[in-house]
Amino acid sequence: MQGMVNRMTKKLKEIVIPREKAVFRLDKNGNWHNEHGKFQHKKIIDYFHACIDKDGDGFFLSQQREEYIEKVYFPYEETAYFVFDIDKSEDVILTLNTKKRVKLKPQKLFVKDDNLYMISGDDLIKFTEQALLKISDLLEFEKNRYFIRLNDKKYALKKI
Repeated sequence: MQGMVNRMTKKLKEIVIPREKAVFRLDKNGNWHNEHGKFQHKKIIDYFHACIDKDGDGFFLSQQREEYIEKVYFPYEETAYFVFDIDKSEDVILTLNTKKRVKLKPQKLFVKDDNLYMISGDDLIKFTEQALLKISDLLEFEKNRYFIRLNDKKYALKKI
């Protein structure tokens, strides 16, 4: 029991791997890659996404080992946050690749290069193709402008 208390109260050493030494990367579509190509195993992919965190130095994956915490900054294109699923049962709730759930804010949406994004605080969130399909019934395009219709209101989306 004493050993458990000491381990729990002991500050773990942090090992930091800089971005340029990471052996994996996240592409612009939310797919993980290493030197052998795109990751194929769903459990590994889900684990990597769930370990994403962010600090002042950028995005990193972290995992706790018995004696230390490993923090690996990784290269990514545009953002490390992606909408993987959408729940439209009441409010429109976005499920991110990290499993975090955020409410859709239509005023924070914008279109860039035919991709849909949302700003949430300081974070950029990109919609995957699968997420776009799930929300497509709410999107409209007229006179070279994109709109989203929610709760009988129509919001113009910025185009960047």
